[in-house]
Amino acid sequence: MNEDNDRHAIKMARKKAARDKIMATKTTRKGLIIVHTGKGKGKSSAAFGMIFRCIAHNMKSAVVQFIKGGMSTGERDLILEKFQDVCAFHTMGEGFTWETQDRGRDTEMAQKAWMTAKELILDETRRMILLDEINIAIRYGYLDVEEVAEFLATKKPQMTHVVLTGRNASEKIIEISDLVTEMELVKHPFRSGIKAQAGVEY
Repeated sequence: MNEDNDRHAIKMARKKAARDKIMATKTTRKGLIIVHTGKGKGKSSAAFGMIFRCIAHNMKSAVVQFIKGGMSTGERDLILEKFQDVCAFHTMGEGFTWETQDRGRDTEMAQKAWMTAKELILDETRRMILLDEINIAIRYGYLDVEEVAEFLATKKPQMTHVVLTGRNASEKIIEISDLVTEMELVKHPFRSGIKAQAGVEY
């Protein structure tokens, strides 16, 4: 047993030394463009996790929801009730596209959401801006991907983090991003007839 422990300790010491050497080269700080995409669940949930981290560090942040309507969600209700002083929350969409069935209206709302998002991003007092489901608005042509990418690449303040969520992220958005995570769907309860539930989906 002692021999196993000794071998393990030596292995971990080598790993730590290698890790420390790598970490010593990481000295730059900058605001990141972060994308959560893919067919799997958890894109917005992970993004809200980062927003709550900012709130916990008393860093000003903001959320702009491009697609979801005014339905009550745990994150939205908690932020509006407890944290409006550090996190602005704007629900700009009117519901999922298959519910509204009005392309003109959806486009108009997405354009308004993008105008709000740009104002928030340019406010250098805010450390993180979450653009929830913006990838969907881009995919359906409600927003010009070239305009969004150009703005984020050239106008975003240096230390501001911007998080973009939603399936089917554009290659242009992925190209300008610093961190991209694709959520992979392996299994989902919806396929077994289980509906969305509080605390899990909203």
